Amino acid sequence: MPFETSLPPDAASRATLANWRMLPFSRWAFQHVDELIATAPIANAADDVWPLPGAPRSFDDFRVRAQGGDTLDFAGFLDATATDALVILQDGVIVCETYSNGMTAQTPHIIMSASKSITGLIAGILASRGTLDLDAEVTTLLPEIAATAYRGATLRQMLDMRTGIMLDLDATRDYAAAAGWDALAPDQQPSDLKRFYQGLAIKPQPHGGSFRYNSANTDLLGWAIERASGRRFAQLVSELIWQPLGAEQPASMTLDRDGLARATGGFSMTARDFARIGQMMLGDGRAIVPRGWVDDLWRNGDRAAWKTGEWQKLFPYQSMSYRGGWYVVDDEPRMMFAMGIHGQNLFVDPAHRLVVAKLSSQGAPVDNAAWAVTHRALPEIRRCLAG
Repeated sequence: MPFETSLPPDAASRATLANWRMLPFSRWAFQHVDELIATAPIANAADDVWPLPGAPRSFDDFRVRAQGGDTLDFAGFLDATATDALVILQDGVIVCETYSNGMTAQTPHIIMSASKSITGLIAGILASRGTLDLDAEVTTLLPEIAATAYRGATLRQMLDMRTGIMLDLDATRDYAAAAGWDALAPDQQPSDLKRFYQGLAIKPQPHGGSFRYNSANTDLLGWAIERASGRRFAQLVSELIWQPLGAEQPASMTLDRDGLARATGGFSMTARDFARIGQMMLGDGRAIVPRGWVDDLWRNGDRAAWKTGEWQKLFPYQSMSYRGGWYVVDDEPRMMFAMGIHGQNLFVDPAHRLVVAKLSSQGAPVDNAAWAVTHRALPEIRRCLAG
């Protein structure tokens, strides 16, 4: 049974740091992250909300193939992918909006690693203002880590997942503990991300090669952004994106034990505001993100780095890249998307003037069956809206 989200669950079924990313606890926890982990608010401009008019369209003839070969209707698709919220925009109009597991249009939900895409936008804005030099080595901003494997890595390489950083099992365990998302094991002492990076003791590898996904890159980038700007990350997001975007509700982001933002995966927001980010990208940045930065995402991702990278075989597309925290698909119709574990997705399709924002509580961090049917649903959504 889904949790009743208006009240904390009873003690026997309560989410904790030990279980909050597991079913059934995640259905409640993904909507109440600030009750489990320290967070920083991201203020909106409540008197200047970007209106999203509604004109619902029918998805009665929607059909998509599931992994086992069964055919799913729209409700079956939502259920098979553990959808908590879905907002579809076409031409800036809400053509579909649905909620489950106690969510409403006003309920925030964690977007996990789709947060990387927002961090990339912050980096782009600051770079356009001369505050951040993406070609600089990270150690020029953070000399504290000069003796670690990050020596020689540029901010751009971190942003595009092209560092040589490979966390071993011990480092992965220390990173998880430092982020503040997990309960400490009996043999672990409280830590934080800055101490983790300064003490990182892994073998250096060359930077600038193939795509190699590592969430630690983006958390370190968040620290570098705070150092370069002299501002807290949540304040930057509020001032540079959330308020000018016309977000309907405040957002938040998780913090480690020392108050450093989890730029890699800690954002929570409503499905409508998630969709507004997609609509902003559909409109070349809406004068918030520099148009040159959006053009760069579309044009300058390294396709060879992706093709030789570790995830190339996981995606059904012929040509892709990862640039500035966004996945970019060259196959027609071209699209870009943000993605997070447990089923968080934001798709931006310029040719069809389409944005799909999907928030989920899938049981596995990476559910290949749910992931595949979600991507197969996109052309079916286009077909339904074309009628």
